[in-house]
Amino acid sequence: MLPATSKLCAAISYRHLRNMTGLRRQAAVAISQELSRLVSRSPGPSTWIHQVRRRSSLLSSRLEEKPFSEMEMSYIKQGEEALQKSLRILEDQDDWKTETVVGNGDKVLSKVLPDVGKVFRLEVVVDQPLDTVYGELVDNMEQMGDWNPNVKEVRILEKIGKDTVITHEKAAATPGNIVGPRDFVSVRCSKRRGSTCVLAGMSTTYGAMPEQEGFIRAENGPTCMVLRPLPGSPSQTRLTWLLSIDLKGWLPKTIINQVLSQTQVDFAKHLRQRLARPVPV
Repeated sequence: MLPATSKLCAAISYRHLRNMTGLRRQAAVAISQELSRLVSRSPGPSTWIHQVRRRSSLLSSRLEEKPFSEMEMSYIKQGEEALQKSLRILEDQDDWKTETVVGNGDKVLSKVLPDVGKVFRLEVVVDQPLDTVYGELVDNMEQMGDWNPNVKEVRILEKIGKDTVITHEKAAATPGNIVGPRDFVSVRCSKRRGSTCVLAGMSTTYGAMPEQEGFIRAENGPTCMVLRPLPGSPSQTRLTWLLSIDLKGWLPKTIINQVLSQTQVDFAKHLRQRLARPVPV
């Protein structure tokens, strides 16, 4: 089904390509080729990954909205790349090792990838419908520092189209200042397709946000959060968080692994507390 869909999208987009010139034409061709390559390499994704990939074509969702600058197209492609890489990691179920299991069922898994390093995977169920969780993580992104003690600040630097943003995040100091102040500049891509939402991202460079005094510029990605309604219980949401971070600096791997896995456990706890707060009238 996926190869057939890819061919159909390519055929549909052909008449659009004839009317495109310059950068937009080049970008459309490149994206079409990338989607075809991903299809040929796919070992048989699960249903929800299949759904996201099949409907994530930029040809229909972005290129026809308005012309983008070369830099904007670069950021859009980076967000798509983060999304596709993250999904490929998550669809491979082999070799995940348990890092942490909490009494409420939350768990953190990890694996080492040759081209990425160690990645962490949080699996939790939140007692809130998908729309509520999505709204908090995407629409209220800049408020995360208000409820997550591990985050000092999240600021949107630029919005590109409907799905892509550039952000600057400052991480809060860890207890005992084991890990000093870190910050990140990221490109984020949000996709909502049917009953599945994917929020993907990776580090990028942004001229208006150079390295900040007092912070070590760390790198993240590919990383993503996947939200799906719990089967049979639409008032609950299954959240999967793939985390990949290079904190930079001189830090022992044992400390890094402990900090990152605990960060994911803490995130789930604080997210539940945030979502359980009374809604202002």
